[in-house]
Amino acid sequence: MTFYILQIITLLGGLSLFLFGMDIMGSSLERLAGGKLQTILAKMSSNVPRGFLLGMAVTAVIQSSSATTVMVVGFVNSGIMTLRQAIGVIMGSNVGTTITAWILSLSALEGDSLLVQVFKPSTLAPLLGTVGIFLYMFTKEERNKGIGAILLGFMGLMTGMEIMSDSMSFLKTESWFAQLMVSFSNPLLGILVGVALTALIQSSSASVGILQSLCATGTVTFGTALPIILGQNIGTTVTALLATVGANRNARRTALVHAYFNIVGVVLFCVIFYGLGLFIPWQFLGNTAKASDIAIIHTCFNLGATAVLLPMNRLLEKLAYLTIPAEPVHQAPVLLDERLLATPAVAIQRSHEIAGRMARMSLEATEMAIGLTRKFDPATFAAIQSIEDETDRYQDALSSYLVKLTSASLSTQDNRLMNTLLYTIGDVERIADYAVTIAKAGKEISDKSIHFSQAAQQELAVLEKAVLDTLRRTVEAYAAGDLEQAMKVEPLEQVVDALVKEVKSRHIRRLRDGLCTVEYGFVLDDLLTAYERSADHCSNIAVEMLQVAEGKLEAHEYLNALKSGQLQESAKFSERFKTYRTRYTFPEEQSSEAGK
Repeated sequence: MTFYILQIITLLGGLSLFLFGMDIMGSSLERLAGGKLQTILAKMSSNVPRGFLLGMAVTAVIQSSSATTVMVVGFVNSGIMTLRQAIGVIMGSNVGTTITAWILSLSALEGDSLLVQVFKPSTLAPLLGTVGIFLYMFTKEERNKGIGAILLGFMGLMTGMEIMSDSMSFLKTESWFAQLMVSFSNPLLGILVGVALTALIQSSSASVGILQSLCATGTVTFGTALPIILGQNIGTTVTALLATVGANRNARRTALVHAYFNIVGVVLFCVIFYGLGLFIPWQFLGNTAKASDIAIIHTCFNLGATAVLLPMNRLLEKLAYLTIPAEPVHQAPVLLDERLLATPAVAIQRSHEIAGRMARMSLEATEMAIGLTRKFDPATFAAIQSIEDETDRYQDALSSYLVKLTSASLSTQDNRLMNTLLYTIGDVERIADYAVTIAKAGKEISDKSIHFSQAAQQELAVLEKAVLDTLRRTVEAYAAGDLEQAMKVEPLEQVVDALVKEVKSRHIRRLRDGLCTVEYGFVLDDLLTAYERSADHCSNIAVEMLQVAEGKLEAHEYLNALKSGQLQESAKFSERFKTYRTRYTFPEEQSSEAGK
């Protein structure tokens, strides 16, 4: 009894190390890839065949078809990807996940040559671990540390596999275990066992690895392995189905497509293979299977199912729509899907996209509001208020979402992007607030029939061009993460400040000369404040981008150092300020250099 207990403890330890290694390897690969995963999947899966190739590649990288499918469900739920695009990616993920089985089948290599011995897990695992720990502990570059973590995960994966195999080797002499394995050769029972095992540990790669380690007992035959592998392909869909709880209908259809693809593939295989077996006995089913044989079966099934069902992708889509019919009322995509939090790099990228969209909305509201100062339109006024309400919703959603990401393991680049977003989304929302202020000033101008003098109109036109230029450059830099464009914002903001001071000074002169009234001055002051504050928030956003990217200086320290000539980019700042100041001048201030 003591012997059995010790073997079970060893088995559980090996399984724990195996799963931990797989998790470390997958998460490190994902972190190294960063937000590129979303860009690749969402923007390049334009058709089903291309989506298949991308799904296969991404799953091979992150070592989990379940993770890829859950990610895709999140994309569909957020409106990033359509159901049609998702189908190809899901099919590709089923093939991509087979790479793990091939890695684990290295234990079946035979031969006495040095090359064969090196690639055996007993040699390769400590070799990779040695290189991995060196890169992880003794190098400072994040990329090298990431590669080191991947290698350490690889070592854990292979060592866990070896421990499991060794702990179960005694079962080869146990008659009860041999009889148990024989019972699994019943197709229905074997499939149910595969489904249950994979659903329990939430990973088809891990369950296939366990089956491969059982091959060390010599009691796993092709007849036993085949139905279990079929069941494992069905069991892996459980993760995605669970992930759709609370999701919209398209997201639930996506998970169903994944389930239907595997279920239909298994049913077709069983009908053809076991149907033919009634007339043509498959002699090889009684042969003992090796770890490499498991990898072959796993790969062949998924390739075969894909070859048959890929051309039938529209039928799978229709089946999903029949199961979950279209709703009578449109269901808007989720802004930020919490399912993506499982892949932090993708979640950060999605947050950046939403923040960029929010910035463009604020810019649009400001452009519309400035138009109202010339010709007021109630519908446009209502649209601006609606945009401002929407930016409030975006800010609340982003703030909550990003806070949840603060505890995630992120690369330095993603961490900096997260900090930039946390510090700047308030500024982006405030720009929309000031758009409403400008719109209200436009309404007051219309209601009170206020008419500015021609000189005042010309001055405001110049100022407004400078403000919009500042906003457009900021939004462009913010949405694209363009630091070079961000460098151009602060000089423009300084020009806006100078123009606002000059307009105020000229207005005071007109008041003194009796060319303007105090009532007009109130409206003008509201406009000037809104324009100046909008430019200030643009400055905050751009400076935050720059100083977070550099990883040094607080915002006010950065600005002081920039203006005092202490930074390398100070010369460019002065040059750009002069250029923009020349470009945005009032009529009587124009010189021969204007417009350069």
